[in-house]
Amino acid sequence: MSQSKKFLEQVEKYGAHNYHPLPVVLKRGKGSRVWDVDGKEYLDFLSCYSALNFGHQHPRLVEAMIQQVDKLALCSRAFHSDQLCEFSEELAKFCGLDMVLPMNSGAEAVETAIKIARKWGYETKKIPENRAKIITFENNFHGRTISIVSFSSEEGYKAGFGPFTPGFVNVPFGDLTALANAIDKDTTAILVEPIQAEAGILVPPPGFLVGVRSLCQRHGILFIADEIQTGMGRTGKNFCFEHEEAKPDLLVLGKSLGGGLIPVSAVIGRRDVMEVIRPGQHGSTFGGNPLGAAIGREVLKLMTDEKYAEKAAAVGQHVQARLKKESLPAVKDIRGKGALIGIDLHESTGGARRFCEALAVRGVLCKETHTYVIRLAPPLNISMSDLDEGLDRVIAVIKEG
Repeated sequence: MSQSKKFLEQVEKYGAHNYHPLPVVLKRGKGSRVWDVDGKEYLDFLSCYSALNFGHQHPRLVEAMIQQVDKLALCSRAFHSDQLCEFSEELAKFCGLDMVLPMNSGAEAVETAIKIARKWGYETKKIPENRAKIITFENNFHGRTISIVSFSSEEGYKAGFGPFTPGFVNVPFGDLTALANAIDKDTTAILVEPIQAEAGILVPPPGFLVGVRSLCQRHGILFIADEIQTGMGRTGKNFCFEHEEAKPDLLVLGKSLGGGLIPVSAVIGRRDVMEVIRPGQHGSTFGGNPLGAAIGREVLKLMTDEKYAEKAAAVGQHVQARLKKESLPAVKDIRGKGALIGIDLHESTGGARRFCEALAVRGVLCKETHTYVIRLAPPLNISMSDLDEGLDRVIAVIKEG
């Protein structure tokens, strides 16, 4: 029996079935490559849904982690730590905003932004108690908590989990007219992903984010950008909102903020908005821990030193150019921005899952999303030779159908 088969049988018996992973059991990673328990080598074209923007085991991040874990890993927010004090200033300045509230997972950060927005609505806008509304978008994905799935339009994320949290209004993604019509006196915020990654790499029309920003300013409401997947260089800018210079009032980050080593997330925002949260009203035992803060600080240095946004732009241009010059009858559309690309297949192909399975056999790891879309999101520092090697296999598998 192979090692992979043994582990797959083990997890089938003892692990909850909340995911449908490819039958690959990984053991080790370095840069843009990973190896399974049987020693087979793969090119990673998923990057853990953008948590691994800097690749596996980046030496500077690993070194920062080792140095800090030998000093102080956790102290709770009952006390200050030097690392969090420094990280808060550096992250706020990197984002062009004022204050930072650190958490762990992306979903926790989204929940934090929701709480801040509601409280700001009651204290600043004077919305009557329990009537604050946040406008979200159809096909959104912001996490898996009860409140977050409450405003999902994907029934599979909601079935069997009600009752749901009220106070959210969904409108079509990219439709500024529908968005304007949904705003009323109880609206406190608009929450948007600049690109809907889980929905199939859906890119809104040009000017959409600027339009959202303008509506928020006109009506005195908050613009919240969820850049958990699109931030930290992934789309060819430090943040996706920078493509349109549409800076949000609250910015939600996660995934790659922890360097692919541990969960680190944060809400970064305007001072007058962030200060509605006072001692005892929100927190996390592990949020802002010294170890995560030290890694986050090194992430910010890497973003500047190694120019990851520029790397992502180059990767994305190369991938799209190669794919679009091929004759691929199975492909309906190729879309994305920077190194976040979706290959949308015709329904007649039967879906993207079998293509991803075939690619895993050939040593390329990616994943389907929304049934018919193959998501390509390699590490931003992938070499062009590794990128082309993987693309050769992607193109071959799609052509074979």
